[in-house]
Amino acid sequence: MSIRPIILALALSISSSAFAQTAPENQVVGTWRMMSATIDPGGKNISAYGEKPNGLLVFTPDMHFVEVLTDAGIPRFASKARGAGTDDENRMAMSRSIGFFGTYTVDEKGELSGNRVEGATFRTGSAACERVMI
Repeated sequence: MSIRPIILALALSISSSAFAQTAPENQVVGTWRMMSATIDPGGKNISAYGEKPNGLLVFTPDMHFVEVLTDAGIPRFASKARGAGTDDENRMAMSRSIGFFGTYTVDEKGELSGNRVEGATFRTGSAACERVMI
């Protein structure tokens, strides 16, 4: 057995141990359930996803996230087929739900500091970074 692979393995072990000691613990990794969602246009506190919002936000250790938010009060499609909804059914589903995914960052305390949306059910045409508020 060559000594070179042993030295390389030892060097990698030491450098990863040093990094683990200095990197902040990621405080947001895991699955989060939405408890409420409100918007405040013009000083009004309006439920963004109905009275019983339903959603999950998942933060992975490799700095990716996915979020799906829905209004539990959205009626079921009469056709029972997503692609066969009426204009009203599609409008209701689109206006009262959203899904998106991307990457996120944490600050020196390991707390969420921002995110970059890579894809969503509602595209605005902007590639600008957006911030997730939980």
